[in-house]
Amino acid sequence: MFKLLVELFLFYLLYKFIFELVIPIFRTTREVKKKMNEFQQNMHKTAENNRTSNENTAKSTTSKPKSDDYIDFEEVK
Repeated sequence: MFKLLVELFLFYLLYKFIFELVIPIFRTTREVKKKMNEFQQNMHKTAENNRTSNENTAKSTTSKPKSDDYIDFEEVK
């Protein structure tokens, strides 16, 4: 009888250990990995968008100025 109680108690402890510690840690690590991957993808998209917008602004600023807006620079001595 005592042996059965000890085995039941050990089974209970094992059950609590698995369902209150192991499984929640597994789920949490899976969620954290998922969120980190989403964050990294979002950062890559943002960096790519910034790079393309910078290239677009660089192209627009390097275009030739209009001839009527151009002021000739003269060096003063």
